[in-house]
Amino acid sequence: INAEYMGVAKSIAFRPSVQKVVTRSFASSALGFTKTGSRSRSGNRINGIQSERLVSYDNSWFIAAGATVLLMSQALSTSSGESEHQPQNGLDSKEFKAFKLSAIKKYNHNTNIFVFDLADPEAYPNLPVASFVLVKAQIDDKDVSRPYTPIHTGEKGKLNLLVKIYPNGAMGQHLAHMKVGDTLDIKGPLPKIAYTPNMKKSIGMVAGGSGLTPMLQVIEAIAKHPEDKTRVDFVFANVSEVDVLLKEELDAISQKHSNIHVHYIIDKASNDNWKGAIGHVNHDYLKSVLPAPSSDSMVFVCGPPGMMKAVSGTKAPDYTQGDLSGILAELGYAKEQVFKF
Repeated sequence: INAEYMGVAKSIAFRPSVQKVVTRSFASSALGFTKTGSRSRSGNRINGIQSERLVSYDNSWFIAAGATVLLMSQALSTSSGESEHQPQNGLDSKEFKAFKLSAIKKYNHNTNIFVFDLADPEAYPNLPVASFVLVKAQIDDKDVSRPYTPIHTGEKGKLNLLVKIYPNGAMGQHLAHMKVGDTLDIKGPLPKIAYTPNMKKSIGMVAGGSGLTPMLQVIEAIAKHPEDKTRVDFVFANVSEVDVLLKEELDAISQKHSNIHVHYIIDKASNDNWKGAIGHVNHDYLKSVLPAPSSDSMVFVCGPPGMMKAVSGTKAPDYTQGDLSGILAELGYAKEQVFKF
C-alpha cells in the first residue's frame, strides 16, 4: 500500500462518524467499487463523507479500506485498554478436565462447599444461565458422574460446588474424602434451560436441599439486570432450620429486589424463632404461593427424588423432562410450563 493510499485510509479511519459504522460502510462500499470499478463522483458518500478522493483509485480502494479497518481496530483496542490476554478458565463442555481442590468449607452438619482452582487465577466460571457442570470420579472401579450447579460464580479464579453429603451418596462421599491438592474431573458448562430477561412475567420455583443451586443461578441473573422485572416466587423446602442452605444470600437478594420472594418451609422447627412455614409442600401450599398457570408463567423444580415425584414427577430414564404429574399437574400446569432441573 503506497503512502498516498495510507494517508487517505488514516484520514478516514479516525473520524468518529466513520468509527461507528466502519464495518458496514466499508464492507458494502468496497464491494461496490471492486465490482463496478470507478463510479460517478456524484452521490458517492460514506456515512456522510464524500468519497471523491477514493473513487479515482478503482479497485485499489478495497486495499485502502482494508488498511482503514486494520488501523481503526488497532486504535480502538489501544484506546479501550483491552489486553491481548483473555483469561481462560479451563472448562471444556466436550471433555473432562482435571481441576485441583484448593479448599473445603464446611457449611453445616451435612453440606460442604468444595472450591476448585480454575486454569487461570484471573478467569471466572462464565456459566450461561441456566447451566451446570458434570463431575466424574472412579468409585469402586466404576466411572461415576454427577451434575452440580456452581455457586458464587463471581469469585475470580475459583469454581465453587455446594454439595450435600448423604450417607449413601457415592459422589458426595467421594468428595467428602478428598483432600486439598487432589483433583477432580469436571466437564462443562452444559446448558439446561436458556434464561433470558423477562422471558416470563412470573416464575415459580420449588426446590429442596441443594436443589436450590440452579434456582439461585437464575435468581442472581434476574437481580443483576435492573431491566428484568420478572416476579419470582421461590418455595424452598427443608427438614429443619439448620438445613436451609445459603439463607443469608437469599434474604439479602429478596430484601433488595421487590420482585423476588422466597418462601421457606420446613418439616419441623426447633424453637419459636422460625419465621417461615412449617409442614410439607402440598397442593394448597403451592397454590397459595406459585403463579397461576398461564402462557406468561413457568415453574422450575429441583430436589431429591421423593420431592420431585410428589411435585412434578421425576425425569424420564434418559434424563429428558418426562411426563408432568404430581401437584403441578393437579394445579393445571401444562408440561411446557414446567422445567425439571
